[in-house]
Amino acid sequence: MGNLRTLSLALSVAVVGVALTSCDNGSQAAAKAAADQVSKAISALDVSQAPLSGTDPSAAQTRLKAIVEGLGDVKPTVSAGQANTSNGTTTVPFDFRWQLSGRDWHYTTTARLAQNGDKWTVEWSPELLAPGLQPGEVLVAQTKAPARADILGAGDAKLITERPVLRVGIDKTKVVAKDQDASARALATLVGLDPADYAKQVASAGSQAFVEAIVLRDVPGRTPTDEQVTAISGAVLLPDTLPLAPTRTFARAVLGTVGQATAEQIQKSKGELEAGDETGTGGLEEQYDDELRGQAGVTVYAVASPDAGGPSGSPSASSTASANPTPSAKPSASPSAAPKRQLFTAAPAAGNPLRTTLDPRLQQIADDALAKIGPASAIVAIRPSDGSVLAAASGPGSNGYNTAMLGQYAPGSIFKTIDSLALFRTGAMPDLPVECTPSLTVDGKTFQNATGYPTAHLGTIPLRDAYAHSCNTAFISQRDKVTQEQLQSTATSLGIGLNPGLLGAPGFLGSVPADATSTEHAASMIGQGKILFSPLAAAVMAASVEKGGVVSPRLVLSVGEKDQPSATGSPAATASASASGSPSASASASASQPALAVAKPVTAAEAGTLRDLMRGVVTSGHAGFLLSVPGAPVGAKTGTAEFGSDNPPKTHAWIIGVQGDLAVAVFVDEGGLGATISGPILTDFLTKAAQ
Repeated sequence: MGNLRTLSLALSVAVVGVALTSCDNGSQAAAKAAADQVSKAISALDVSQAPLSGTDPSAAQTRLKAIVEGLGDVKPTVSAGQANTSNGTTTVPFDFRWQLSGRDWHYTTTARLAQNGDKWTVEWSPELLAPGLQPGEVLVAQTKAPARADILGAGDAKLITERPVLRVGIDKTKVVAKDQDASARALATLVGLDPADYAKQVASAGSQAFVEAIVLRDVPGRTPTDEQVTAISGAVLLPDTLPLAPTRTFARAVLGTVGQATAEQIQKSKGELEAGDETGTGGLEEQYDDELRGQAGVTVYAVASPDAGGPSGSPSASSTASANPTPSAKPSASPSAAPKRQLFTAAPAAGNPLRTTLDPRLQQIADDALAKIGPASAIVAIRPSDGSVLAAASGPGSNGYNTAMLGQYAPGSIFKTIDSLALFRTGAMPDLPVECTPSLTVDGKTFQNATGYPTAHLGTIPLRDAYAHSCNTAFISQRDKVTQEQLQSTATSLGIGLNPGLLGAPGFLGSVPADATSTEHAASMIGQGKILFSPLAAAVMAASVEKGGVVSPRLVLSVGEKDQPSATGSPAATASASASGSPSASASASASQPALAVAKPVTAAEAGTLRDLMRGVVTSGHAGFLLSVPGAPVGAKTGTAEFGSDNPPKTHAWIIGVQGDLAVAVFVDEGGLGATISGPILTDFLTKAAQ
């Protein structure tokens, strides 16, 4: 009987417990709903309509803005956990995540809730926003820029690294106000700036400001000199360092540059970049910016302030720049002399160096060889044995565009290398008799040989002579022996039209359509029509001949200890513009074609025959000027490609050359004949490379 009473009592307690729990669960659900509203409001940094108690929501909003202003233009992600009631107090954990310069600040605070009837509110407190935050304190983030990593070349030579510079400008504390305008105009004139514009900048800057005019490399013989600058009242030179290449033009289109982030770059960075940060622009510096830049260091402080609106002189949202700014950068975050507590810190993480195959000496030779070429131009040098891109120079006429790796141009007669291989695969031999006539008409279109073609080599001549002297009509006469599809397939045998998977950078390896009309097919036999090459593609073709196998070019070897990245340079994605930035219709069409697979790689025997043809261009053709190049024998093929509607038409000038374990392509847009325009450039490059 006692046991029955005990069991009955236990069941009664259990029932009551269930009822209490049910009631509590309903209450906690309402509390959780209120907490969710507040957490979402804090995530939006707008609590003006949130269910708060202990203060008016509008006052809480004012205080919230003041507290987080020093973290910059970022918002937290806040989520509310489960409500818990203990000793009559209901609390909910708030999980906070901030992304500050790419660093994750994660913490949990505790929200206390109050109930009035069936309405729940979250009690407002600074500790709701950050652990231990006290009334009158605000949050401030201070960032420190990491050391940007170098871009390295062959043998880990430093291509882009920190080099000494001088920041030249007017220090307004060193010149009386009435003379500042005259000083600004004098300095602007000295360094080549618009005097009126720079004078306005100086006038609008603060009374203690240094107003930067220009940054100079601190090298011997520079202009303007120290004496010229300091002769101007208030003009100063401040020493600094910047990530720079050896010279201003050194592989610029390939490597890119480093400078202060623009407003557009900051916006696109999703909080990783701030005003005053350095970032890459163009080339490898931009493509691998995340790896090279590393991660900024961030420290968050709770700073005491004399009033709820923030202390006078306390950092604002704009005070999150580098802790070591350049004179032209805005001041860094400084928690001032007010009491402060460190809430979070993440040390800066240096970037990872980018290793490339560029040979500093050959690259400089290539840059120098193009320095005085007016039109767009390029030199690409490849080591056939392993595909390393040793030089990729785009001349000043390219206006910063990467003509060397991305340009799209008709290759002209250098394409006869592919024609010849296609003919050999049908059974032809180098001594095949072909007819070289002054002109040849195909379906109403008349084709001629290049201006100045030697009459002594007209008539019935062997294919090797047609190649050596570049007889257009002889190759067009063979058009019925190879289809357009065979030309495309043969091109892949020498690396043309493939995906540059090992390059590690955007690159266009050429395009040969598989279909063509009768006249287009005839034009294809002389590298015109819709066929397009880049100088990189031309160098790959020459390198594949020299190697006796398909060469896959490579430029980027690794980032720090990481493996080489996957390909980023399919023609559709990266080769959509010509050097002028306005691709022709045919260029746009070819760029959208998918990269091809190699149907039949060139064999060692086939390559040997092609090398003999290329050597014949030098020994008996119109590239005899290359006989003077020291070192191993040189093989070559010139190319002149007509384009446009002018009469006479404009031409692209090409030449490819091989010498030992070196393959080179030279290109000049609107350059005239390949032999007379690009030929001397190749001679100069190979001669200096051999020294």
